Amino acid sequence: MKIRILAVGQKMPKWVQQTFKEYNTRLSKNQQVELIELPPVHRSKTMNINVAKTIEGQSILSALKPHEKIVLLDETGQGLSTKNLAESIKKWQMNGTDIAIIIGGADGVSTEVKNHAYKQWSLSKLTFPHPLVRVILMEQIYRAYSLIANHPYH
Repeated sequence: MKIRILAVGQKMPKWVQQTFKEYNTRLSKNQQVELIELPPVHRSKTMNINVAKTIEGQSILSALKPHEKIVLLDETGQGLSTKNLAESIKKWQMNGTDIAIIIGGADGVSTEVKNHAYKQWSLSKLTFPHPLVRVILMEQIYRAYSLIANHPYH
C-alpha cells in the first residue's frame, strides 16, 4: 500500500516543506508518503471559476495512477477522526490498496474529480490555508500509523 498526496499549489513556505518532511521521515520507508505538487491555474479577473477547476481537475486526474483509489479532501466531505484514518489505513494495507489523497485548488475541485473519488473527507468545518492542510494531513497520517503501532505518540 502506498499513499500519495496530490496537491494543487507549488512553492510552499519553507516551514511547510520542513514540517511535511519531518513527519514523513519519521515513518518507515514502506509507509512514507509521496507528495505531488500540481501547478494552480493562473486566474485572471475574467476567468470563470468552473473553467479553472476543470483545468486543475484535468491535471489532477492525469497525475493519478490507474490502480489508485481517490480520497478527496473537501469541505462537504465526511468528518474524519484520527481513529477513522487509522482504521482506513489498516484496511488499505490489508487489501494492498494504493491511495491518492487530493488537496484541490483555492476554489475546490471539478465535478469530474469529485465523481472519481472513492471517499470524500473533511478535516474540519473550519477553512484552513492550503499550506497548513498539507501539514495537518501529514501529521495525522503519522499519528494514525503511530496509533496502529501502539506507539506512545498518539
